[in-house]
Amino acid sequence: MTVQAPDRFVDRHNGPREAEVAQMLAELGLDSLGALIRAAVPGDILTEHDYDLPAARTEREVLADLGELASQNRAFRSYLGLGYHDCVTPPVILRNVLENPAWYTQYTPYQAEISQGRLEALLNFQTLVADLTGMEVANSSMLDEATSAAEVMTLFHRVLGRKAPADTFLVDPSCHPQTVEVIRTRAAPLGIEVVVAEAATYDFSTPVFGVLLQVPSTEGAIRSPAAIIEAAHDAGALVVVASDLLALTRMRSPGSWGADAVVGNSQRLGVPMGFGGPHAAFLATRAAYKRQVPGRIVGVSKDSAGRTALRLALQTREQHIRRDRATSNICTAQVLLAVIASMYAVYHGPEGLQRIADGVIRRTRALGEALAALGYSLGEDPTFDTLHVSGGPRSPEQIHAAALEAGINLRAFDDGSVGVSLDETTRDEDVLDVLAAFGGEAIHWDVGTDLPEAVRRDGPILEHPVFSAHRSETDLLRYIHKLSSRDLSLTTSMIPLGSCTMKLNATAQMVPVTWAGFGQLHPFAPTEQTTGYRTLFSRLEAWLAEITGFSGVSLQPNAGSQGEYAGLLVIRAWHRDQGDAHRNVCLIPSSAHGTNPASAVMAGMKVVVIGCDDNGNIDLVDLAAKAGEHKENLAALMVTYPSTHGVFETTIREICDTVHAHGGQVYIDGANMNAMVGLCRPGEFGGDVIHLNLHKTFAIPHGGGGPGMGPIAVAEHLVPYLPGHALAGLGGESSIGAVSAAPWGSASILPISYAYIALLGVDGVRKASEVAILNANYVARRLEPHFPVLYRGAGGWVAHECIIDVRPFKAATGIEVVDVAKRLMDYGFHAPTMSWPVAGTLMIEPTESESKAEIDRFCDALISIRGEIQAIADGEMDRELNPLKRAPHTASDLLSDGWDAPYSRELAAFPAKWTRDHKFWPVVGRIDDAYGDRNLVCACPPIEDYVDS
Repeated sequence: MTVQAPDRFVDRHNGPREAEVAQMLAELGLDSLGALIRAAVPGDILTEHDYDLPAARTEREVLADLGELASQNRAFRSYLGLGYHDCVTPPVILRNVLENPAWYTQYTPYQAEISQGRLEALLNFQTLVADLTGMEVANSSMLDEATSAAEVMTLFHRVLGRKAPADTFLVDPSCHPQTVEVIRTRAAPLGIEVVVAEAATYDFSTPVFGVLLQVPSTEGAIRSPAAIIEAAHDAGALVVVASDLLALTRMRSPGSWGADAVVGNSQRLGVPMGFGGPHAAFLATRAAYKRQVPGRIVGVSKDSAGRTALRLALQTREQHIRRDRATSNICTAQVLLAVIASMYAVYHGPEGLQRIADGVIRRTRALGEALAALGYSLGEDPTFDTLHVSGGPRSPEQIHAAALEAGINLRAFDDGSVGVSLDETTRDEDVLDVLAAFGGEAIHWDVGTDLPEAVRRDGPILEHPVFSAHRSETDLLRYIHKLSSRDLSLTTSMIPLGSCTMKLNATAQMVPVTWAGFGQLHPFAPTEQTTGYRTLFSRLEAWLAEITGFSGVSLQPNAGSQGEYAGLLVIRAWHRDQGDAHRNVCLIPSSAHGTNPASAVMAGMKVVVIGCDDNGNIDLVDLAAKAGEHKENLAALMVTYPSTHGVFETTIREICDTVHAHGGQVYIDGANMNAMVGLCRPGEFGGDVIHLNLHKTFAIPHGGGGPGMGPIAVAEHLVPYLPGHALAGLGGESSIGAVSAAPWGSASILPISYAYIALLGVDGVRKASEVAILNANYVARRLEPHFPVLYRGAGGWVAHECIIDVRPFKAATGIEVVDVAKRLMDYGFHAPTMSWPVAGTLMIEPTESESKAEIDRFCDALISIRGEIQAIADGEMDRELNPLKRAPHTASDLLSDGWDAPYSRELAAFPAKWTRDHKFWPVVGRIDDAYGDRNLVCACPPIEDYVDS
């Protein structure tokens, strides 16, 4: 027997012990993992490449390596602004949310009954945003401020439709430059013209369909946008205002000025800068646009017993359903970060937030008056936290040199003026240090904090009790843990979601995320201060290129959906450089991820669907016919490999060759890369571009539905087109431009994937893929006698996931896939991916991190449920009053005097022996989705509800 060393991380990452691997292989009739891989994976794509990856290291060694990289980053006091601010994460939130696997290992709350805690935290976030922005509807977070603004641009274009006065979008130069850059990138493939011009003097007789303003401006000015909004509305245009939540605690809301939408970033509410992310952006708008809002909205509904229950509302907007008609391709929010921001508001309450804002205003005003006394010019407009300084006794070069000498970063504007943005962490002595850089010493602190009446907020904020009920740390600690106890996470049981790869997020990988050397850097800090990050990026890019077989990598896309979009833009740019701008047809199999067609439409492409055969594989005849039909305009094929049906298609090389022969490029959706790392290299079997879900294959946790990262890898001819970023000096003339606000996306979570590869090493990443394929085939073998396994590859093998069919039971029993999903909650499990890619099925992905015992427990649960279905078929249980139709069962249901079910409480609550040892109790019963959509409420219930109770 192999002795597993305690310092070999691969033995901790993979669930099955060596003896269990042998048992599982024996169940499959095989004698080795190598035999399984040769049977399951087509031989013509198995690589013989000698991977240039590091050997595995211990946790101690990798943490020491990352500690050295962090120490090479110099965390200066950052007063750069640009929408990013240093802040304080309250330790009670740091330890109990950000560093707590009960929060960061949750999945997206599609199974609402076991997601009530995080849904409540997100409802708090929506309430916070709607209250401060003065809008009627807010979603539960966006990826970053720049992409949020770009989403509103397309929302306006969509809702106006034929009534749009033009295809031109006006952006005021008051906006952050990274926002302008992302908007230009998003607008180009959609045929939208972006005009950057002063909105206050713009002649609206030259029509535009939308206007973007920033209040406070990127230079710090707070100017009422009321006149601009009125002029735009009179001309038939809509207006979005980018703003700042902390400023809005003291400043009039954009909604009160007539804005149609408000966007921004909640980063300064307790989330470290992290060299750019992850952070939860926000988007709020009018109720009239609620069905057009991208992203997710948490809504209030009721459960089967009439109790208040939360869920994701209006889910028909989700791109997995609407595909090329989706409102956006965003399936990744920033849930964990929105939870932190909402808890920050709960922690401080309205008075605390306003005290923080007042402190920022006081120090900014005192510094401004001192600078003016020295002879510097600061403009006439009131400010919140930012000063735009010009003139004066010292040159900009002298000012910046003195600031850097003192460990301070100030903003350098293109015109030579200097920007100073203060924040929550700024102390009086910091202000004196800044003043010294300008050549001053004396400062007068008694300056007041009231904004001018024209821009000052009147009336209270955040009146909902949740923002005042948890003033002591004891109360907040209990509130945080009450909510986390209402969510099923990987701390409870396996989450077997197909295509979602809910694997181990090892503690050692997570530790560096909160180190100051990674967390306290501004995304536009000077290059010489970010050496450690840049070394980490370079190594990680090289490793990902080596794993995929491609030549270049961009780490900028901050979600898998963003990676898809960026990859298609790269293909589009290459075609245009070849003189083929007319190539705009994207072939997409009918089984593809719903984000694929939505991404293609966003990239300005026309979607043509390719059918699949009875075995779930791409129909080669249909592919050849449609590639031939569209050969003059063919731009790309988007193909997920292994397929979304959970098999390695044997014809992938032929598929790629067909597309190339007709002038197209092959985009590989890397959602299922967990089955190929160390085994197959997409760059070798015909791919031109791939996006990688680092929150799947490379162990960044899902965080309840975000953060995520979706870098892209490309073939050599596409490298010049990779995303760039003007503010960081990235990208050449051929670059597609910026797709995210920050140059390296959500940089602070990249150490997780770096640590994952470094800990596993070249042999470990291969072993992880092998065990993932083993676990999936073992599940398929165990379940096959009870549920049909819908698709298999050559030889009857699946890849790293399998689909079981629940449809055959409906006619005889009335049981549908949703009933099986809800009954699994009574057994303590999250359901597999439900009704996708095939309606009425469950797609199961056990991942390599689950042990044989846990996999057997999950299979036993499904087999037991199959027995309950059979009991209905045999007439032993009622077709309606049975434990599947009434699942999940809450403790309240079981303790009720009104128990009226024809089956026992014991069968309802403890259907398996392990549920007596440890029971996860859903706090609500089955939620009424239709009621929630008919009666949409997406903010915390009103105060009266609390009074009545």
